Order: sequence, then C-alpha cells, then structure tokens
Amino acid sequence: MLSMLFKNTTQKVLNRQLLTQVQSQVNNLFQSQPIFRETLQLQFQVDIFVHGGKDSISKQVEEVQKYPGIRSIITSASDDLSNPYGDHVSQTLKKVVESHSYDKVIASTSAFGKDVTPRLGGLLDVQPITDVIQVINNGQQFLRPIYAGNALSTVSSSDKIKILTIRATNFEKIAAGSANTYPVKEVAAQNDNVQGKWLENNVSESEMVELGSAKYVVSGGRGMKNGENFKILYELANVLGKQHCAVGASRAAVDAGFVPNDMQIGQTGKVVAPDLYIAVGISGAIQHLAGMKDSKVIVAINKDPEAAIFKVANYGLVDDLFKVIPELSQKIKALQ
Repeated sequence: MLSMLFKNTTQKVLNRQLLTQVQSQVNNLFQSQPIFRETLQLQFQVDIFVHGGKDSISKQVEEVQKYPGIRSIITSASDDLSNPYGDHVSQTLKKVVESHSYDKVIASTSAFGKDVTPRLGGLLDVQPITDVIQVINNGQQFLRPIYAGNALSTVSSSDKIKILTIRATNFEKIAAGSANTYPVKEVAAQNDNVQGKWLENNVSESEMVELGSAKYVVSGGRGMKNGENFKILYELANVLGKQHCAVGASRAAVDAGFVPNDMQIGQTGKVVAPDLYIAVGISGAIQHLAGMKDSKVIVAINKDPEAAIFKVANYGLVDDLFKVIPELSQKIKALQ
C-alpha cells in the first residue's frame, strides 16, 4: 500500500503531479493493482508511504521510483503489514505523520482507503474529507459528490492536518518513466494498541483486468435473468481483450444472486470511468449511475425504451440483449 504525505512549504516540486495510494485485496499488497498518479496540481513536497511484508517492500519501492515529482519514500516492513488490516496501518501511519509533521495525507477512495482514513482521523482527532474529485484554491478547498452524485459540494476544513481520499477515476493517470533515485527512509511498524488481527483474504480470482483500471467495462443488470447468462458478457469481454476489459454488474443483479458483490458498480459498489462502458439489461437506477456516469462513452442495450439508462448513454439500442450481445461479439471478432 502507498499513501501520499506532504508538507506545505515554499519550495515547489518541479513535477506537480502526485502519486496516490496503491492497495490490493491479496496477500502481496503490490500485485493486484497498477500504480496510479493523479494530477492534483499542488505546490507541495511529496513523500510516499509504502508498507507491506518484508518480501514485498523492495518491489513496491522499485515501482514508485519510476514516477517523477517525489521527494522521498518512507517504508515500513513488517509481517503484521503483509495483509491489509486497517488498524495496523493506521497506527503506523499516525506515527509517521506526527514524527514528520505532515499536514496532508492522501489515499485512494477504495475499500481499504475508506477503512484506514477514518481510523487515522480518529487517532489524530481530525475529520477526513472523502471521495474528493477535484482540488481547488491551491489545496484549501475540495470538491466531492453528494446525493449519489446528483450534486457537488465544495468543502474546506480548519483541521491542521488534512486527510483526504481521492476518487482516482476523476484524475489523469500518469505512465511510469525511467527509474529515479529518491532517498528511502525506514520506520518501524507500530503494533501497540491494535485491537484485532488479520485472519484471511477472500478474493475472487480472474484472468481479466481489475474493474477499477479496466479500459472497457461490460456490465449486466437484472435483465440478464440469471447468473448463467452472464457468460455471454464474458464472451464479449474476451473479444474486447482480457487485458483491457472487465465484467461488472448492477446492484439488482448482485442482490438477485446472479454474481458476487465484488462485481457491483454503483454508489455502494465500485466507481469506474472506462473509455467504454456497455450497460446490458440495466435500467439505470440513480445508485448505479453514480458509479459509472463519468465513463467516456456509454452504450446502453435494453428492451425497454423508457429505461433511465438511455438518458445518460451516448449510444442506445432497444432490442433483446440475448440476440444483440452474441451478434456484437461475432461482429467484433470478424473485424480483428
């Protein structure tokens, strides 16, 4: 896992683009997600906090060294940090923040980020600002969605330490470059007062790219009728390329037991913003739109011409999905 730490100083960072948090849902914190850098355009010196097991730290540091605009890398290696348990991480992060006098801590709005930041806020007695989609007024104010994304709120905080979670899909991803030689500082893991322990990770394995980083997303709703029918969506995703495409679902499909909840996209699921989002048999409830409406191109396929999904779609097709999807897969395959 990586967290971004920085101080408000007069010295400007040459590259103003900042690196966000990397986290994973598997034993090795480094393997499951790519590293993202976000364009926040702030004039602060940036340090990166990297934690994990002793066998993963070196790999994470090697990856972080490929990104510009960083002052230093702070590491904490411990067997207790090998798996994403929020209490261990927040206790160690508190020690890092206080000992280095950081005034801002930034993590991504992921399940783990939303676990760690409230714990850290409680330990430091500050209020985290979550799900930030834009940083304005040189870091003094923050824009975040409310009411399932139907309104935007501009917020500020009088806390001396600002703790933020960032919605990564709203910021530009920066490709890795050549390796740098940032100084690496090590801090000891803080295990005192930890009120729990990690037991196990339950992870759904897939050959496809992770939903949050997919270039294309094919998503199914209640109109799929059952979980077995999701195989036609997987076939379409395979044609589009496993390395670029992922399959998701609406809450209705998850609640009906068609697919596991780690595939859910929406207000209470994952937020995605791919280049192409194909909504299949999805009505377009406001909770679902909150998780995908920032997609660059939205294609809706639904037999109901009054479905709300058509109001946000760039392209819509009113037809039987069980006829359209197999035909679409064949057409794309023929063009390859």
